[in-house]
Order: sequence, then structure tokens, then C-alpha cells
Amino acid sequence: MARAGVSTAPLSRLHSLPPRPSILHNTQPNVLLLRPQQRKAPATTAAALPTAADLSELSLPAAAAAAAALAAAVSLSDPERRRRAQAEAAGGGDKEAVRAYFNSTGFERWRKIYGSATEGVNRVQLDIREGHAQTVAAALSMLRDSQLELSGATVCDAGCGTGSLAIPLAAEGADVLASDISAAMVSEAQRQAALAQATAPGSTFRMPRFEVRDLESLEGRYDVVVCLDVLIHYPREEARAMIRHLASLADKRLLISFAPRTLYFDFLKRVGELFPGPSKATRAYLHAEADIEDALRQAGWRVANRGFISTQFYFAKLFEAVPVASSSS
Repeated sequence: MARAGVSTAPLSRLHSLPPRPSILHNTQPNVLLLRPQQRKAPATTAAALPTAADLSELSLPAAAAAAAALAAAVSLSDPERRRRAQAEAAGGGDKEAVRAYFNSTGFERWRKIYGSATEGVNRVQLDIREGHAQTVAAALSMLRDSQLELSGATVCDAGCGTGSLAIPLAAEGADVLASDISAAMVSEAQRQAALAQATAPGSTFRMPRFEVRDLESLEGRYDVVVCLDVLIHYPREEARAMIRHLASLADKRLLISFAPRTLYFDFLKRVGELFPGPSKATRAYLHAEADIEDALRQAGWRVANRGFISTQFYFAKLFEAVPVASSSS
């Protein structure tokens, strides 16, 4: 989780999908294009790849052809084989790979991204920090704008990371259970919470309860359940099952963010897979909005509010759901 307060972009900007031209004609290369000149691509595939400058000028047929060429290049680079090897090295499937990653190299990488320091943080990481911080700010705004009183409300922050959402909720007097699959992340979140409490003596700050848990093992009942930027680690059917599980824990609100699956974003993700970094060791799953909404409907919930957060190198949809029987808007 990014530290709250890094950015507080207006919610009105976050809650509407930007027009496609603003995305397709971005003058800056997207993170998933990662400036090919920085890495030598294999000679057998480099000739087939369009440059970043060419992408905004492609017609739809040309873009489709480029996407096919890039898909073929991805196939040649065989990211799935690389991912399977990573999962096997961690002792199992996706969950074991995620746990191992965020307790080792991934923890160091994402602690920098979720932190506040700028030294040793590159511009891509700074941009992802900004995007995630906007997601946290949007989630807080949704909760504050609802009829729910945060002071005294019970909240489950599922996948709390370093505490960027749990800590500001605790500062408003919420009774927060903050959990994460990574013991390293939970330890850092506890440290950050202790610092926040020490700098706010006599305030309404209520120290969260921290637990090392995966999402599947979460239990109990809460006024609010929040799960930000976690579904990217879950494939389609597992994500749907996880949404139903999280909904079973919530009484009044369920907030979920996810990387949306569209032709454009899927294209960018596939390009990014051509340039794997040593600290990018887990699968990244995009999800169709229809799948997320369908899983919520099956659990008896409906989307009451939605947002879209997009920076140069980060994109996420944010859903605020309420029980179907609820009259809240």
C-alpha cells in the first residue's frame, strides 16, 4: 500500500474514465513499453516491434497487426515458463510465489514505492507511488462521502501492505484489522503505525490490529472490507471466488481495486512482459469489469460508486459496492 497523502487528486477526476484519445495519444512512453533501447531485444523479434513513437499513429488494422506481432514476441520470450519456474522455486502456485516475493526482493522494491523517500527511487517507481496514492485517496473519499461514520466503524484492510490505508483510517477512529500475506509488509505497517501514533498524541488514533494472513483465511464480520491492488495477483476464477469471500465478511461497504482488462491495457501488459526485471517475479492478472460486477452480484452486492485512476505507469478501477438490499447510494 502507498503512504496516504502523497497525492490527493480531486475525486471528480478519478471517478470518470478519461477519453480514449488522452490515453492513446500520450506523449510519454508507458511503463509497459519501457524504452526498448535500454534493453537489447533478440534479433529475431526486434524487427517486428513498433517503436513507442509509432504507437499513437497506428490505425486500428495496423495496431491489430502490431499487437499480433507483439503477442508472437511474447510467446517467444515465454513469460509463462518463467513464471512457472518462479512459482515452483517458491514451493507451489501463485500464492506461494506472491508470499515469497513480498517477503524478499519484492518487499524492498515495494517498500520504496510505498514510502515517502525519493533517494534511490526511479521515475517509474515514483509514478506508481503516485497512482497508488491516488487510489488510496479515492477510497478514503468514497468512505468519507458515504453515510457511514468512520469513527468506531470496523474495517478489514485485506492486503494492507505498509499500512497506507489502515493508518489514516485508524487516525479517524476506525477499528481496523490490517492483514497481509507478507510478514515483512505487516512488520513495516506496524512500524509506520507506531510512528503515526507517536506524532498524534491525544488524537482519535486507534492502533490497528495487524495479522499475517492470506485473503482466503480472513474471517469475522466488518462494517467495511477494503482490498486495494491485490486482485492483480489472482487469476480470473480465483479472483471471483475471493470477491465472494470478501463480500461475506462485509456488512455495509466493500471497496475493491483492480487492473482493468481492456484491449489497450492487455496490449501494454504484453509489451511489458518482453522486458522482465529481476524484481518483477509474480504474475499480473487484468480483470474485466463485467467479471468483477458479476462476482459481486452473485454475492448479493451491487456497485454504488466507481472510479478510474490512471497515471503514466499505473492504472486501476475502484469499485465501491453495497448490499443489493441496501438503499444507500
